[in-house]
Amino acid sequence: MPPRRKVTTFNKARAIAWLQDGVSKREVGRRLGVSHSVVVRLHQKFQATNSVLERPRSGRPKKITQREDRFIRRQALQQRGTTANIIRGQLRMATNTNVSTKTIRKRLNEVGLRSRRPAVRPRLTAAHRQARLAFCHNHARWTRQQWADVLFSDESRFNLHHHDGRARVWRRQGERYNNGLVQERVAFGGGSIMVWGAFSFRHRTPLYHIVGNLTGQRYRDEIVAPLVLPALHQIGVQAVFQDDNATPHRARLVNNFIQQAGVTRMNWPACSPDFNPIEHLWDELDRRVRNNHPPPRNLQQLLQFLQIEWQAIPQAFCRKLVNSMRNRTAEGIAKRGGHTHH
Repeated sequence: MPPRRKVTTFNKARAIAWLQDGVSKREVGRRLGVSHSVVVRLHQKFQATNSVLERPRSGRPKKITQREDRFIRRQALQQRGTTANIIRGQLRMATNTNVSTKTIRKRLNEVGLRSRRPAVRPRLTAAHRQARLAFCHNHARWTRQQWADVLFSDESRFNLHHHDGRARVWRRQGERYNNGLVQERVAFGGGSIMVWGAFSFRHRTPLYHIVGNLTGQRYRDEIVAPLVLPALHQIGVQAVFQDDNATPHRARLVNNFIQQAGVTRMNWPACSPDFNPIEHLWDELDRRVRNNHPPPRNLQQLLQFLQIEWQAIPQAFCRKLVNSMRNRTAEGIAKRGGHTHH
């Protein structure tokens, strides 16, 4: 339940003045953005005390002063990766005030700062941001129909077991992807099974299991020729193929093959998984495997579950992802090529 909204003394006085002028309680509530019951209680209290001021309250005084509150908040904002226990020690050294870590967390929570695990995204250089921003500007006016003709593709690794990180940061609501609050990483780490897949607004390729290292020749012979070209043919002559800048994808023999096949290929910016809607398809696939099946006993069973759930994902889910592309490019422009929330 969200915290109850506190009505200021000024607004209480306005409410009483409106009520005395004949304005209904519901209308007063609408004007102040509070419920009808809040106005009723305010009016009853005014009739009983002839005042809108809060009466002095008894109880334990706060352990820390407003100045110490500001110190706690400043430490969390200047060192987003710090902990409540570290701030507690810094407060004791600076002011000789000794409070619990629970009090520190409570004071930070009251100003909207909560400890959360940082979002994990690829590291972005200035060149990456510039390329991402250019991509968004170039596609900002694309229609839904143009995006519907794109075949989005990627590889993904799936593990037998999940491993959650423990890093946390202090942040306000809406700050998840702000600079300095994202835990950046290099290309995806160890895993158990690698698969490749692609989808568009209306179509989906089979899920392909990649055994061993993917080379340019294997990418051409095992994926592009037998899977990508038929999928593009289904979309039509206006089809566009999207793949990222992984080394096998950009091998010369792959580029030559795609060019000779007459395929229109999207110029994709590096380090941009958040622009590719297939990342959400991988997340959905992982959720479905974990929710609809017992924990896989081995890699063969994991692959079997992945194949089943890949086919079971409704195409309506894919259409929704494709329709998100206009929002993705708009947010990329707003973030000036930085990390988006997708």
